[in-house]
Amino acid sequence: MAFPFNVDLAHETADSVAHIIQTALTPVFMLSGIGTLLNLFNTRLARVSDHIEQAADLLEDATEDQARSVLRRHLTRLHRRTILLDVAILLGAVGGAATCGAAFDLFLGSVRDDRISAWLVGLFGVALLCTATALGAFLLDSVFAWHGLRMEGPLPRKKTG
Repeated sequence: MAFPFNVDLAHETADSVAHIIQTALTPVFMLSGIGTLLNLFNTRLARVSDHIEQAADLLEDATEDQARSVLRRHLTRLHRRTILLDVAILLGAVGGAATCGAAFDLFLGSVRDDRISAWLVGLFGVALLCTATALGAFLLDSVFAWHGLRMEGPLPRKKTG
């Protein structure tokens, strides 16, 4: 059976085929890691959103000015955290898309035997930069969370009865 593109497997050595497979798998592992990070970021964002709802409910029921002030500070911090997590998710998604682009570029380069180095370096560089920046935004969210807990304590509990 003839391939629809120009591939001469008879002249390929086992080492060169293994190298092609290793090269093609690198973006797949990176994409798997980015997917795991996106799952983590989304879970964290859902928890922050739940805290925002809880704080907003408490703010509605609060009667003391000091309690209202504490709740407003909590809400401000939680809104800043949602922005950081949104940035992390956006950058992670762009990093994932760039990783897919790099994998596709590798595939096209191996099938068409074209020079792909500029596109590959650019896409993989964007993927790495976006992923690193997404992790930086996530780190800032963690610092905001730790700082808020240390300075203001946990979110007040709703009084029952």
